[in-house]
Amino acid sequence: MAFENFPPSESTPSTNPREQKKDWRTLLSIPLIIALLATWGYIIWDKSKTKDEIQKKDFQYSAVISEKDTLQSLLEEATMRYDILKTTNAKNDSTITSKDRNIAAKKAQIQSILSKQHATAAELKQAKEMIASLNTDIADYKAQVELLKGQNVVLTQEKEVVTKERNKVRQEYDSAKTVIKQREDIIDVGSTLHAANFTILGIEDKRNGKEKETTKAKKVDKIRISFDLDENRIATSGTKDIYILVTAPDGKPIAVEALGSGMFTTREGDQKSYTQKVNVNYSQGQKQRVSFDWKQNSPYTTGDYKIEVYHNGFKIGEGTRHFKKGGLFG
Repeated sequence: MAFENFPPSESTPSTNPREQKKDWRTLLSIPLIIALLATWGYIIWDKSKTKDEIQKKDFQYSAVISEKDTLQSLLEEATMRYDILKTTNAKNDSTITSKDRNIAAKKAQIQSILSKQHATAAELKQAKEMIASLNTDIADYKAQVELLKGQNVVLTQEKEVVTKERNKVRQEYDSAKTVIKQREDIIDVGSTLHAANFTILGIEDKRNGKEKETTKAKKVDKIRISFDLDENRIATSGTKDIYILVTAPDGKPIAVEALGSGMFTTREGDQKSYTQKVNVNYSQGQKQRVSFDWKQNSPYTTGDYKIEVYHNGFKIGEGTRHFKKGGLFG
């Protein structure tokens, strides 16, 4: 077999359409990939930045909340100290009352700021400054309370001294009054008059205008009572009320209001009837004769008429008169 030697042929570029299309796509995908990577990188960076801002805001919010809580605690602590001071202050002083109003107003302003949901830093700063001012006010309030307490202690001590002195004077006064009363009672008792030398007569009024003494009950028109008031150097001169009590034979006191009868008080404080009151113009240290007539509307009866005389609530004398039956048969 014979072989022929041909010269090597030169290579020519491939003209395959698929290969050309593949190269074009490769070139186009590179910038897209770069753009996609850049987008992802931006997204990741943006998210990271947003996260940082959120964390920063959360930190700032937490700081605000923490500061509000701190300020609220400081306000509550100041309020508690103030309330304790108020309970210990019992004196109503004008200065204290004014401080009470100022402190209450400042507390309300601070609480108004702290109660805001979104209080600004400037507002919290204002609240902090006001709390400091409030603490100063409370310190002044405490100093005023302590001053008032000291004054109260002094006043209490002075009051105790004055009270003791007053009680001593009152005791001395009461003792003096007791002594004076005792002496007055002695003088009063000593000034009581005494009646003696009783004369009790039954008087019959005759038609001719003359009077006749009688012991017959049916003829008696009036009773004439006479007695002496003994001299008394303690009793002062002046009008003395002498009470006369006439008791009928049946044991009943004679008291006719229309004829001047009434009631008087005995030394024991009892109420007692009297038949007639006689006003005597007494002269100190002299014996005086007293005489008066008692005339009743009803007839006199037989038996003993008892006459009792009272002065200063004491019975100072008594006498008795017996009237008998008249006529031939008794």
